[in-house]
Amino acid sequence: MPSRVEALDTKTNHQQQVEECVSFLRNTLPFSPEIVIQLGTGLGHFGNKIEASFSIPYIDIPHFPQSTVDGHKGNLILGLMGEKKVAILQGRFHFYEGYSTKEVAFPIRVLSLLGAKTLILTNAAGGLNPLFQPGSIMVLRDHLNFLGENPLRGPNIDSWGPRFPDFSTPYHPKLIKIALDSASRCHIKNVISGVYACIPGPSLETPAETRWLRECGADAVGMSSIPESIVATHAGMDVLGLSVVSNVNDPDNFMPILLDDIIATAEAMAIKLEQLLVDIVKQIPAV
Repeated sequence: MPSRVEALDTKTNHQQQVEECVSFLRNTLPFSPEIVIQLGTGLGHFGNKIEASFSIPYIDIPHFPQSTVDGHKGNLILGLMGEKKVAILQGRFHFYEGYSTKEVAFPIRVLSLLGAKTLILTNAAGGLNPLFQPGSIMVLRDHLNFLGENPLRGPNIDSWGPRFPDFSTPYHPKLIKIALDSASRCHIKNVISGVYACIPGPSLETPAETRWLRECGADAVGMSSIPESIVATHAGMDVLGLSVVSNVNDPDNFMPILLDDIIATAEAMAIKLEQLLVDIVKQIPAV
């Protein structure tokens, strides 16, 4: 068990890395973003949909983690969507890659300190609700964190957020309504809301785990997004989560889950999700 001195050193190192990254980006970026969109598996081309004014690889940003997963390009893109100043995180990091949840959420912490007020998370997920269909888009209304680690663990930095943040509404009700209204306006079918469970991975769920997750109240399961959501809420950001449901598995009639199929479904839904994202951003009130 680490000593108090070691715990304080951990806080100091993390805080210093965040502050150094914030300082670098403040002096490098053309503007501070209002909205952050993090792109998940199969959705990396959305960066082409904004009027980009700046792009920088993660590898050139001090202390940014590096993605090791195919399909996560690893670029921070800034641009305009209408009149909104948007930052696109083209690729994310996962707990199963060996990162801590603090490291996974590092970019969100940095961008929150640069002034971003809204976070839109996207991911590909496996369906657990038997009423769901592959290719659906689930708007997150709540989540279950089964990672076994919380990015807020350890000494709290009060200037970043409260020691015990409220999570009665982890996904902002107004953003959920905007997303559902946008789906209707854009004539995008099979957009539902539900509870997302995050597991460590990288192994996919067994039939027994699938049954247990469903009994816990989860409608879909994935391996991302929750550390970022927790840090954003701690930082006072409004959060919206969108999951592309790649497959739906019945634990009593279990079918193999193949990563290639998950990616293919996410990519097939990319056009609709991009259309939805563009409309959602238009409807978010200006800061």
